[in-house]
Amino acid sequence: MIVTCVFSRKGLKNRFLKNMYKLTLIIPFYNETDRIQVCLNALTTWRVPRGVVLEQVIFVDDGSKDTSPTVVKRHIPDLKRHLHTQVKLISYRHNRGKGYAIARGMRESDSEYSVFLDADIATPLSELTKMLPAMRQGTDIIVGTRKNGHSTVGVHQPLFRELMGHGFTFLANSLFRTRVTDFTCGFKAFSRRAKDAIFPYLISHRWGFDVEAIFVGKQRGMSLQEVPVRWDDQRGSKVQLSKDIVRTGFELIQVLFAYTIKPMSLSIKPVAVVLDTIKTYVL
Repeated sequence: MIVTCVFSRKGLKNRFLKNMYKLTLIIPFYNETDRIQVCLNALTTWRVPRGVVLEQVIFVDDGSKDTSPTVVKRHIPDLKRHLHTQVKLISYRHNRGKGYAIARGMRESDSEYSVFLDADIATPLSELTKMLPAMRQGTDIIVGTRKNGHSTVGVHQPLFRELMGHGFTFLANSLFRTRVTDFTCGFKAFSRRAKDAIFPYLISHRWGFDVEAIFVGKQRGMSLQEVPVRWDDQRGSKVQLSKDIVRTGFELIQVLFAYTIKPMSLSIKPVAVVLDTIKTYVL
């Protein structure tokens, strides 16, 4: 008996693509002339992992006053050739904050997952493979963590900054009844469903946006999984402790008002606007 098997090329292609995850990378930056080259070098030597279709890389210039946008623009052709994907630069005049920059980049993505990472590449691009199992499970929010006991921190922050980070995590979890070990690691992925349900509505534009994004996701029934990653502190952080601690405190209060306190005769939006005005004049 002769058995003839006929394989449909189209069927094989569809089955192959079904197991691939379409991603967009979003990289915000602000005055990163001294560090952006590290990011560009990492991208030009990175091999996109199996199981991933990289649809685009989006750089978001958050109102830089130095030459970092020019450096990025100059490298876009090389990145396109190496990564075989679309690479774009979004720029605007005034600094609006990291949260605003990431939300702006998210608006340009229609991928299954949108991943944002810090321009200093403190978490190597190779760590993206650790997120793939969570993507296969359909997890909505995937949070890279440095603090769950299974992560690898090669170069630690100064002790005072680490203690401040732990204090911030404790405070945010207490206020918003979340259970997250690391809010501020700049390595997170959002499904298309989560991105569309969260980012158009965020009111935190700076360092409080991570907490708000996770809290809003929880409120809207999104699944969340933390993934331990490799992380190395990179000198040259734009965080100014004395100023940004106060500013972030205002943002957390703003989020609490907006999502948990509902005055009978006062809508939520005006409360957030008043707090934002106070924050602007105080800081």
